Amino acid sequence: MKDFDVAIVGGSYAGMSAALQLARGRRQILVLDSGQRRNRFASHAHGVLGQDGRPPADIAADGRTQLLQYRNVTWIEAAVESAEQNGEKFRVSTRQGDSYSAARLILATGVRDGLPDIPGLEERWGSAVFHCPYCHGYELEQAALGVLAVGEISMHHALMLPDWGPTTFFINESFVPSAEQLRQLAQRNVTVERTPVSHIAGERAAVHLQDGRVVDLAGLFVATQLQHPVPLAQQLGCAFEETPMGAVIQTDAMQATSVANVFACGDAARAAGNVTFAMADGAMAGAAAHRSLMFEGLM
Repeated sequence: MKDFDVAIVGGSYAGMSAALQLARGRRQILVLDSGQRRNRFASHAHGVLGQDGRPPADIAADGRTQLLQYRNVTWIEAAVESAEQNGEKFRVSTRQGDSYSAARLILATGVRDGLPDIPGLEERWGSAVFHCPYCHGYELEQAALGVLAVGEISMHHALMLPDWGPTTFFINESFVPSAEQLRQLAQRNVTVERTPVSHIAGERAAVHLQDGRVVDLAGLFVATQLQHPVPLAQQLGCAFEETPMGAVIQTDAMQATSVANVFACGDAARAAGNVTFAMADGAMAGAAAHRSLMFEGLM
């Protein structure tokens, strides 16, 4: 079983950013990646300085090409199934049955987006159904937009969206707005629709209501529930933080988890994520892991 200084689980934007800092610190780095980027459903990435409007797969591919120019980086395409402490080291094992050892572990596993169970919603995810207006709102050209409520957390979405286009807020029986919330929505010129949603159809996002009416939209926004694809943080005993969108791995300002020498970055460790945030978190996690190795044992 080959031994590394740092093993990074996840080779998307956060994981590669962490690996880059460590590679430049001349440490032996292992990146294990299953190839399931969270934003693989989107055709273009926006709001990323220097990369605005590029296909996200191209951004990721360029990052990997640059990272692999460092001879001290090993990249293995594999899905990690388990992680455990093995004395002073960590052992990660893949579904293929291979195991690797490292002195530090960085979890950049990302999340999956759990959508409400409404017919037609999932098929339009990333093309006409979105979660981030900063990532997708500008391209909708100030056309009719909608917010599908999943709970009171969706008030935030509904109050944001008018800056990108006239907005309809589909309550969908998910919560009862207070008088103050209704006042705020009216102040932002948001149309409140109380009739439940039946399904989504059309070329973009035509919202069919249970009373037979149809509201045609250029884009529909919804707050997803964060789902962790592999339970590595749970296996290691890392603490989690509950958010309105689901639990995320708890980290400090240096991206350190509650377990010594385990760091976490990217969407798995923050409630609101995008490519820029993921890269920044990864850079911090990589630098922090390197620092912990540099100063280990010093008095």
